[in-house]
Amino acid sequence: VQLVESGGGLVQPGGSLRLSCAASGSTSRITAMGWYRQAPGKQRELVAAITRGGIKNFADSVKGRFTISADNAKNTVSLQMNSLKPEDTAVYYCNAKLYFGYSWGQGTQVTVSS
Repeated sequence: VQLVESGGGLVQPGGSLRLSCAASGSTSRITAMGWYRQAPGKQRELVAAITRGGIKNFADSVKGRFTISADNAKNTVSLQMNSLKPEDTAVYYCNAKLYFGYSWGQGTQVTVSS
Protein backbone atom coordinates (compact mmCIF):
# COMPACT_ATOMS: atom_id res chain seq x y z
CA VAL A 1 0.00 0.00 0.00
CA GLN A 2 1.36 3.41 -0.96
CA LEU A 3 0.31 6.59 0.82
CA VAL A 4 0.56 10.10 -0.61
CA GLU A 5 -0.03 13.07 1.67
CA SER A 6 -0.99 16.63 0.83
CA GLY A 7 -1.56 19.76 2.86
CA GLY A 8 0.54 21.08 5.69
CA GLY A 9 2.53 24.26 5.81
CA LEU A 10 2.90 27.31 8.01
CA VAL A 11 -0.03 28.71 9.97
CA GLN A 12 -0.45 31.20 12.79
CA PRO A 13 -1.64 30.09 16.23
CA GLY A 14 -5.40 29.72 16.23
CA GLY A 15 -5.47 28.97 12.53
CA SER A 16 -6.56 25.87 10.62
CA LEU A 17 -5.04 23.39 8.22
CA ARG A 18 -6.30 20.32 6.44
CA LEU A 19 -4.19 17.28 5.67
CA SER A 20 -5.23 14.66 3.14
CA CYS A 21 -3.86 11.23 2.33
CA ALA A 22 -4.63 8.91 -0.57
CA ALA A 23 -3.86 5.21 -0.54
CA SER A 24 -3.15 3.08 -3.59
CA GLY A 25 -2.08 -0.46 -4.26
CA SER A 26 -3.49 -3.34 -2.23
CA THR A 27 -6.04 -1.17 -0.45
CA SER A 28 -8.27 -4.15 0.40
CA ARG A 29 -5.69 -4.94 3.10
CA ILE A 30 -6.40 -1.69 4.96
CA THR A 31 -8.29 -1.98 8.26
CA ALA A 32 -7.80 1.58 9.49
CA MET A 33 -6.13 4.83 8.49
CA GLY A 34 -4.86 7.70 10.54
CA TRP A 35 -2.28 10.31 11.31
CA TYR A 36 0.77 10.32 13.53
CA ARG A 37 3.16 13.16 14.24
CA GLN A 38 6.72 13.56 15.36
CA ALA A 39 8.18 16.74 16.78
CA PRO A 40 11.95 17.30 16.99
CA GLY A 41 13.46 15.26 19.81
CA LYS A 42 10.19 13.46 20.55
CA GLN A 43 8.74 10.08 19.73
CA ARG A 44 6.18 9.61 17.00
CA GLU A 45 2.69 9.72 18.49
CA LEU A 46 -0.83 8.96 17.35
CA VAL A 47 -2.91 12.01 16.50
CA ALA A 48 -6.11 10.46 15.19
CA ALA A 49 -7.26 7.29 13.48
CA ILE A 50 -10.43 5.91 11.92
CA THR A 51 -11.33 2.32 11.20
CA ARG A 52 -13.04 1.11 8.03
CA GLY A 53 -16.17 0.87 10.17
CA GLY A 54 -15.94 4.51 11.18
CA ILE A 55 -14.67 4.17 14.74
CA LYS A 56 -12.47 7.15 15.60
CA ASN A 57 -9.69 7.60 18.10
CA PHE A 58 -7.98 10.87 19.06
CA ALA A 59 -5.03 11.86 21.18
CA ASP A 60 -6.18 13.75 24.27
CA SER A 61 -4.16 16.78 23.18
CA VAL A 62 -6.21 17.26 20.00
CA LYS A 63 -9.70 16.30 21.14
CA GLY A 64 -12.20 19.03 20.33
CA ARG A 65 -9.81 20.69 17.88
CA PHE A 66 -9.06 18.05 15.25
CA THR A 67 -11.47 15.93 13.26
CA ILE A 68 -10.76 12.93 11.06
CA SER A 69 -12.79 11.67 8.14
CA ALA A 70 -12.39 8.94 5.57
CA ASP A 71 -13.80 7.97 2.20
CA ASN A 72 -13.50 4.20 2.01
CA ALA A 73 -14.49 4.09 -1.65
CA LYS A 74 -11.69 6.48 -2.57
CA ASN A 75 -9.27 5.16 0.07
CA THR A 76 -8.61 8.61 1.43
CA VAL A 77 -8.36 10.05 4.91
CA SER A 78 -8.35 13.70 5.95
CA LEU A 79 -7.41 15.49 9.12
CA GLN A 80 -9.00 18.86 9.79
CA MET A 81 -6.95 20.77 12.32
CA ASN A 82 -8.50 23.81 13.99
CA SER A 83 -7.35 26.10 16.78
CA LEU A 84 -3.77 25.12 16.09
CA LYS A 85 -1.17 25.68 18.78
CA PRO A 86 2.63 26.01 18.55
CA GLU A 87 2.90 22.61 20.24
CA ASP A 88 1.15 21.07 17.24
CA THR A 89 4.26 21.78 15.19
CA ALA A 90 5.60 18.48 13.86
CA VAL A 91 5.99 16.28 10.83
CA TYR A 92 2.66 14.58 10.27
CA TYR A 93 2.62 11.06 8.82
CA CYS A 94 -0.29 9.27 7.21
CA ASN A 95 -0.61 5.69 8.40
CA ALA A 96 -2.52 2.70 7.13
CA LYS A 97 -3.02 -0.29 9.38
CA LEU A 98 -3.10 -3.44 7.33
CA TYR A 99 -4.18 -7.00 8.08
CA PHE A 100 -0.47 -7.72 8.39
CA GLY A 101 1.69 -4.71 9.19
CA TYR A 102 1.55 -1.01 8.51
CA SER A 103 2.26 1.43 5.73
CA TRP A 104 3.52 5.01 6.12
CA GLY A 105 3.48 8.16 4.04
CA GLN A 106 6.54 10.31 3.54
CA GLY A 107 5.43 12.95 6.04
CA THR A 108 4.38 16.57 5.73
CA GLN A 109 5.56 19.47 7.86
CA VAL A 110 3.09 21.47 9.92
CA THR A 111 4.48 24.59 11.57
CA VAL A 112 2.39 26.74 13.89
CA SER A 113 4.09 30.04 14.52
CA SER A 114 3.43 33.75 14.51
